Amino acid sequence: MRTLAIANQKGGVGKTTTAINLGTALAATGKQVLIFDTDPQGNASTGIDIHPGDSAITSYEVLTGMELFAKAIMPTKVPNLYIIPADANLSGIESELMSAERAQFRLRDAVARFRSDGAQHIDYMLIDCPPSLNVLTVNALTAADAVLVPLQTEYFALEGLAQLVSTINAVKANLNPALEIQGVVLTMYDRRTTLSEQVATEVRKHFPDKVYETVIPRNVRISEAPSHGLPAIIYDQNATGSKAYIQLAKEMIERERAAA
Repeated sequence: MRTLAIANQKGGVGKTTTAINLGTALAATGKQVLIFDTDPQGNASTGIDIHPGDSAITSYEVLTGMELFAKAIMPTKVPNLYIIPADANLSGIESELMSAERAQFRLRDAVARFRSDGAQHIDYMLIDCPPSLNVLTVNALTAADAVLVPLQTEYFALEGLAQLVSTINAVKANLNPALEIQGVVLTMYDRRTTLSEQVATEVRKHFPDKVYETVIPRNVRISEAPSHGLPAIIYDQNATGSKAYIQLAKEMIERERAAA
């Protein structure tokens, strides 16, 4: 199981949208995909029509050690796509884990046990991280093989990226030596503006081998899809944003094969 944390300390950059749509696109290729929702808002869950109360076991129970990882996995309406949902209980987990043993390793330990049990095959786990550096994000980065960074093509996103790289390097040095940046995905790209192109050029200059060729455009259909409880590529497969996520999944699989 290849584990990717979808992370950026800045909010509103498309982390959840990327988790849902990239996960759906990978599932469409026949990959078994699991979304692990670590955001207390639970948007990755509701975005694929999983609501509070639909499951008695959530990521909160997994992270606190109350339930096994395998028991929390639930299917979605999308073939080959599974989720461990989140709800508001995660909001208070920081204080609960503050003095707990191996607080930063809760997800990593749960994943290790799941892998050793071998009860269910999963090709990719995508961890949807909250928009902040807290115990949930650190757990995700500690458990991940690599980080996928959605980056909004706006000026302030560059400052946020520098902070994220610093965080990744700190986790790599202290908790997860194998952690790497898998790729940077440019989101909310508007070809009509000079700023989008300038930001894209600047990011590619700093991360020449990491930035995906596929960019995710600003697209109203992507924004509408969550209100219908559907990934955008199912809500409207012909939308430009949907096509972009399908292309991103293809590019990611090619990159993963080349790195294997």
